[in-house]
Amino acid sequence: MTRAHPLAIVAGAGAGLGQSLLTRFEAEGMTPVGLGRTPPPDPVGAFHQVDLSDAASTTDILRETIAAHGAPQLVVHNAAELVIAPFAETSPDDFQRTWASMVQSLVILAQAVVPAMIDAGGGTLIVSGATASLRGGPRFAAFASAKFALRGLTQSLAREYQPHGIHVAHVILDGIIDTDRSRALHNLDPAKMMDPSDIAAAYWHLAQQPASTWTHELDLRPASEGF
Repeated sequence: MTRAHPLAIVAGAGAGLGQSLLTRFEAEGMTPVGLGRTPPPDPVGAFHQVDLSDAASTTDILRETIAAHGAPQLVVHNAAELVIAPFAETSPDDFQRTWASMVQSLVILAQAVVPAMIDAGGGTLIVSGATASLRGGPRFAAFASAKFALRGLTQSLAREYQPHGIHVAHVILDGIIDTDRSRALHNLDPAKMMDPSDIAAAYWHLAQQPASTWTHELDLRPASEGF
């Protein structure tokens, strides 16, 4: 049975891109549900506060959400843990925390939602990457190693579940996303940053691609960004 308002889940639905994604999905007629550690002010749709690397809690919330709304048609993994420090000062705990936040959380998310999506006939899973998904820079050892792993995991999921009707895509966000926090930190011209609503539009278009032309990796950057 096709539901009038299919479910869209964003894991890592904090202020900024996460909420912009949910805003776009809701505008397109979907039921928006966000998960994350820190509730944003005035969240779009339902928001569940949870540590996404906690398998039991996250899985329980996802099962309850699917029971209430049906299998999701669109799921976005947008969780991140940014650690910037010299390698010699980056502890094993820093590496573990970064890996758990990004890679372990995708494992938990995908294992909870993909079987239901297959049973429902398909769907789209989009994973947010970064410049560090492609190259590791100084002081980014923990972050880049986790982003590399996240990209590899996404490729494996795409190849395993494509025959089952699941479109898995990895999006490299090669730039600074325009938020209040990033403006305060970087003091950049907004024209040189990535508008989160524009990113959300790109994610939505990915989810609408026909099976004859699926994109499995997409890179997005401001026109002013070198590459």
